[in-house]
Amino acid sequence: MKHRTITIRIISLSFIIISYLFSSCKTTIFQTPNKTSDLVTSNTWFVAGPTKENQETINSIREKKDLIRVTAKDSPLGEIELNVMITPSETNDGKPTNLPSNSNFVSITYKSSQAIKLQAREGNNSGTGCVHGGTHAMVDLPASPNTFATIKIPWSDFKLKDKSLNIHNLCKFNFVNYNPISGAILEIKSVQIQNLKP
Repeated sequence: MKHRTITIRIISLSFIIISYLFSSCKTTIFQTPNKTSDLVTSNTWFVAGPTKENQETINSIREKKDLIRVTAKDSPLGEIELNVMITPSETNDGKPTNLPSNSNFVSITYKSSQAIKLQAREGNNSGTGCVHGGTHAMVDLPASPNTFATIKIPWSDFKLKDKSLNIHNLCKFNFVNYNPISGAILEIKSVQIQNLKP
């Protein structure tokens, strides 16, 4: 009888410990991403081109709703370029970021009525950091007009004339709509770089 009671207690204790460990793992796996590692919530965004929103409006919405939104003007002329520095900056030209070697991709959650080119711009060769002049390796973001899509893009997918992206000299992301149509919308909920240290 004593052995049976001890066995039941051991089994009960083991069940509690296993449940706790499983619960801890589950929490770790599914926890909400740190906002400081998401470029939507942590960094100032900049815009150029025929949009209804200006930089102030875009960042006001971003701070209230954790969302970037740009809308093309009626009969837009020229391209729309929405960009964000990797290292937080209050200007559009700051210091390049040296990503760790174990960073393999960027993950983006977005909705767009048109296809977008995503440029990853490197620092320039003249030693002046992110002042215009660095290379613009690119990938395509397909249109996703009705629902938010999450796409994980390996750094190796970014190409410019077969030249690979240098993640140790990375300035910013440019989301470019080269041929906007009236009312075209781009919304971005999240831009997260693997192993980016805030």
